[in-house]
Amino acid sequence: MAAIATDTIKTACGIIATTISVISFFPYLKDIFRKKTHPHSYTWLIWTILQVTGVVAMFNNGAGIGALALTVGAFFCAFIFLLSLKYGTKNITTFDTACLIGALAAIAVYAFLHNPVLSVILITIIDFVGFLPTLRKAYSEPYSETLSLFVLGVIWSTFNIVAISTYSITTTLYPSCILFANMVCCCVLWARRK
Repeated sequence: MAAIATDTIKTACGIIATTISVISFFPYLKDIFRKKTHPHSYTWLIWTILQVTGVVAMFNNGAGIGALALTVGAFFCAFIFLLSLKYGTKNITTFDTACLIGALAAIAVYAFLHNPVLSVILITIIDFVGFLPTLRKAYSEPYSETLSLFVLGVIWSTFNIVAISTYSITTTLYPSCILFANMVCCCVLWARRK
């Protein structure tokens, strides 16, 4: 009986996480088309590659419905990456390029790993490195990002972690990094806008 209740809670959290994840992207997309938000193409490219990879790893290691929000997120990351090629920031520095090269090199190393734990650790590190160009831009241009995307990212990430069917490093480390990155970006944007 307790297992059924737990499954119901996890399913509900997975559905809530996915719904909030979808909703979180609409203000961001609207701001892109209004030319208020300028996504960093390097970050969104890295996030697209990693979310697809992370989703596959999570499904293969028993994350269940906990991987649904990231699956939807992978689609939106790919779409925003494509939009960033036209509407994205032109504020790209040597630091950003170094992050991109480092992340892509690490992705190449990932392809040769056959250890799920090491793979997820590497994906998590790459994801955070890929986030650094957006974080740098958010610090220097705090109004060039849509704050609600990151606030809602904290909320859906929390529900997403609760929704995971089987907890292990391979199923929780990457979603926890996404939660942490969203929290950091929220803090930077709030602080810099004040």
